[in-house]
Amino acid sequence: MNKYEELKNRQEIEMNALPMHFAFSNKQFKEALAEMGLTPDNCKDRLYKGVAGSFYLKTDSKVIHNTFERFDTEKSQAIENDKTGKGYMLDMFTYELANHEFCITYDLTDTLESLGISIDEVNKNPLMLSALLEAKAIVLSYDN
Repeated sequence: MNKYEELKNRQEIEMNALPMHFAFSNKQFKEALAEMGLTPDNCKDRLYKGVAGSFYLKTDSKVIHNTFERFDTEKSQAIENDKTGKGYMLDMFTYELANHEFCITYDLTDTLESLGISIDEVNKNPLMLSALLEAKAIVLSYDN
């Protein structure tokens, strides 16, 4: 498994263990509230709304915030620690280019958005640019 996948998978396991709930309908929301020991009548001042249909107790916000902040730091450090561009960064771009079907679309937008990296950031970092160019070649060779 590549370095990027290892970090991504570990962080996903940690994220899934966070005290966050998801609901995409009123029924799911009420079921999640019941799991939390709440009702629609007593939850109003006790919850925060997160992204992508998530919500959580205000009392859990610090642990959730700190975890996501640590995740961002770990990703930044992994990029910084890749002194050749052939380790984490190459793995990162190769994985996400394939995941976002670059070999079909030839569009970097979804890949870069998923990584939270702008094309300007890539162009300002020679190692990152080199890793992206190599990853593009790798992903495009998958069809051959």
